[in-house]
Amino acid sequence: MVHVVFAIPFAMENTLRFARAAAALPDVEMSVVSQEPPHKLAAAFGGKLAGFEQVADAMDPGSLAQGVARLAEKAGPVDRLLGIIEPLQEPLAVVRERLGIRGMASQTATNFRDKSRMKEVFAKAEIPCARHRLCASMEDAVQFAAEVGYPMVGKPPAGAGAKATSRVNDEQELRQFLMAVRPGPGQEILFEEFVQGREFSFDSITLHGGHVFHSICCYYPTPLEVMDNPWIQWCVVLPRELDQPEFEEIHSLGPKALDALGMWTGMSHMEWFRRHDGSIAISEVAARPPGAQFVALMGHVLDVDMHSVFAQLMVFEDLPVLERKYAAGAAYLRGQASPELRSSGRPLVVRSVQGLEAVQSELGDMVVEGKLPQVGQPAATTYEGDGFLIVRHADSGVVQKAVEMIVQNVRVELG
Repeated sequence: MVHVVFAIPFAMENTLRFARAAAALPDVEMSVVSQEPPHKLAAAFGGKLAGFEQVADAMDPGSLAQGVARLAEKAGPVDRLLGIIEPLQEPLAVVRERLGIRGMASQTATNFRDKSRMKEVFAKAEIPCARHRLCASMEDAVQFAAEVGYPMVGKPPAGAGAKATSRVNDEQELRQFLMAVRPGPGQEILFEEFVQGREFSFDSITLHGGHVFHSICCYYPTPLEVMDNPWIQWCVVLPRELDQPEFEEIHSLGPKALDALGMWTGMSHMEWFRRHDGSIAISEVAARPPGAQFVALMGHVLDVDMHSVFAQLMVFEDLPVLERKYAAGAAYLRGQASPELRSSGRPLVVRSVQGLEAVQSELGDMVVEGKLPQVGQPAATTYEGDGFLIVRHADSGVVQKAVEMIVQNVRVELG
């Protein structure tokens, strides 16, 4: 039997899907370490956990190590220590090294988690990325702005994708941003030039240092535009065919970046740009499965359960044969409200959802998964929105038209 400990700081459904997939594998004994009380997670595993430890802070390496050590005493030596959210990757690596558990090393985890260090790794490996600087003061940031021009992108070095990222359009916005984040020695902010062009993801599976699978996702529009404009309904498409000219360089550049960062076995999520002049820039890479329903989308492209594929990869270091059979896309449904209503400070809820019937009638069984906004539900606070629909078809062009049709016709009203 393989004793797997899954770190689940909070009872989020996405994390639970991965953990349940690992628990369902043959010859696996599953234990959980969490900040949540046992009753919040027991039902998710049907009462079949080998052990459970509640800790004060599942993101803290010391607290996490104590919980894992107690599970080893109760249920036997720990063979795998897993978790999927980005802030966990460094603490998990530290605990693995401390307790002698196989898996990603802390130096590699830091390469992925610390975006400033990541840029240094890219520079040494001659991997193209945006011009950048770590700034500890307003003077540093203004000097960098003078070199690259506005707009710029600001983010904490350990930020997780677009959620921690802000676009700064001029010096006034720069001053406002720095007043809010208050940088200083040891609390620097990473600034980058704003790369203009099309944005994509490069989502990979690596096994024993070999990059055995990747998928490419096309964003419409870019995630930063979505973050800056809460009214935008957006969509993504995972094409069936990856031999398109605009993807040519990333097939070799993506694996080169993963090699430089030290990826050995796992799933990763990379964001990259094709500039207007045709050149490529890699934005950043995370050593975790992608979010925003991308794992489900890849599953629909391959016609497999990707949560189970991830579990098999991380527990047994093995993979099934993966074959692209379809294209898939997701449309993210975001609530609409006036600027006055959004700035009122009062909680918003979904008041109405219009256009779903026409979409369902038009697309039929192309819709393979979804979460529909419900009247009365609290308005979403994340860029993913208040609901989503996933479509699948063998023709990539049909999928792109379908997701565009959804975002053009479905309207979620907040009030």
